[in-house]
Amino acid sequence: MTRRRAVSAEERTLFETAFRETIPLVPPKAKAAKPDAAKAGPQPKPPKYSGLDGNTADRLRKGDLKPQASLDLHGLTESAAHRALATFLRGACARGLRLVIVVTGKGAKPAAPDEPFDLEKESRRRGVLRTMTPRWLGEPDLAPFIADVRSAHRSHGGSGALYVYLRKKER
Repeated sequence: MTRRRAVSAEERTLFETAFRETIPLVPPKAKAAKPDAAKAGPQPKPPKYSGLDGNTADRLRKGDLKPQASLDLHGLTESAAHRALATFLRGACARGLRLVIVVTGKGAKPAAPDEPFDLEKESRRRGVLRTMTPRWLGEPDLAPFIADVRSAHRSHGGSGALYVYLRKKER
């Protein structure tokens, strides 16, 4: 059994000053009131809107819409890609663009069946940008700009790229 080390007053002060201006990613939950017996039951979920009408969604699916701008994240580190994505989307919204494409790539291919097993190679994560980009697009600082995100048509990069349909610029 391990014991936790006692925290000194100096360490506590340093911690508090370092984290004084931080903003939590998720706001704290408000204390929920106990539901009335009449209201206790499954509550319906609000409908999930994509922000696209049916015609636009069909045209995207078929690859008929041409992206107005593109961002290629190949070769960037995770932090550089995140900054580039945020800057790119804010600029695209400021210019009034509606459809942009973000190329993430598909990630490194797995080892061939006849290739010898390499523990170090297998432990590395593959397709980091492909995995992280949809998460970044859902973060509170970028989500207000975005109406819809979906995998690109084969002619625009397929599963190695994402269509990002932006909301109309507020006037």
